[in-house]
Amino acid sequence: MLDAPQIVQATQQMTAVVHLTVARTGIAQVMGPAIGEVMAAIGSQGASPCGPCFSFHRRRPTDTFDFEVGFPVDRPIPATGRVYMSALPAARVVRADYHGGYEGLGDAWGRLLAWTEQQGLAAQDCLWESYVSGPESGADPARWCTRLNRPLLAAA
Repeated sequence: MLDAPQIVQATQQMTAVVHLTVARTGIAQVMGPAIGEVMAAIGSQGASPCGPCFSFHRRRPTDTFDFEVGFPVDRPIPATGRVYMSALPAARVVRADYHGGYEGLGDAWGRLLAWTEQQGLAAQDCLWESYVSGPESGADPARWCTRLNRPLLAAA
């Protein structure tokens, strides 16, 4: 289920991330290890995540994903291994919460993008999703929530 889209102002968030470029079919193999790597780097510096895990896609995914996976953090941490500092952008975004299993995310994004176009809004090429709740919250995917964010181009 996709909640009604809203247009909101997102504030910039400092993040610790790993950059990945991977075929769509390989996403499941790389996400978990990258998330673990970021969590270890944050923890080793005595820092804390201050928001849910996210993936920030530099461009709309095709059969290849070019993205950062990580967490908002409460303070900068030094780069270690593949982990480095980045940021989620301050931007006016179309946002909607998707409730369900990860296999439904493609359809949810399709509905959000269609709504954006129907409203006559021009979107940037990047997008991000925040994993508000997932498998750690229980086995029932209906309880999982992924927040979809699509930045808009500045009005002319």
